[in-house]
Amino acid sequence: MSRNINSSLKIKKIETDFGVSDVSNLAWKAAERICVDSYWSGMKAPTGRQFRADLLWSDTNLYARFEADQAEEIVTSARPQLEEKSMNLWDRDVCEIFVAPDKAQPRKYFEFEAAPTGEWLDVALDSTSGERVSDWGYASGMKTAAKVEDGRVVIALTIPWEAFGRRPEPGDVWLGNILRCVGKDPGRGYLAWQPTMTEQPNFHVPERFGEFHFVR
Repeated sequence: MSRNINSSLKIKKIETDFGVSDVSNLAWKAAERICVDSYWSGMKAPTGRQFRADLLWSDTNLYARFEADQAEEIVTSARPQLEEKSMNLWDRDVCEIFVAPDKAQPRKYFEFEAAPTGEWLDVALDSTSGERVSDWGYASGMKTAAKVEDGRVVIALTIPWEAFGRRPEPGDVWLGNILRCVGKDPGRGYLAWQPTMTEQPNFHVPERFGEFHFVR
């Protein structure tokens, strides 16, 4: 399966780290912003569900920030807990990033989710056998922050390179996807930077991952 059109993103390197809660840090202005306006199926999503994503990297972390339009009731936990990963977080409103550090093995990848409450989830995945195996004991050390405003949700996360077992160098290309789940059934929305084009909503299609280009 070939890569999608416009399937690459340049991730700019920063020299100075900053806290995950600093969602307005000037460093974000250096990011190459992408606008995600389509569902997993390729169908256009309504304006009130679209989102923007910015990625940066440093010697220490991968940074991601999501700025999402919110034209409907937010679906979150009534009792959020932030001290440990929130299982089934994907059943509520959430922004996600999938990362495959080895282009030669796209079926070995990591999933990171963050909610408007600041709740989070991380998991290591391997589908090289044809069956997806999930390592729920995986502990990435990711950190999250979130801010809910009128008509907008901002979510940020940082992931240390130790979570991937390696750190990129300028010029390296990793694979992945950037995603959002929003709303309630039966009209729940599943947005994807790289639409997976499956019959039913499914983000776990490594063959459709885009390219993350790490640059200075």
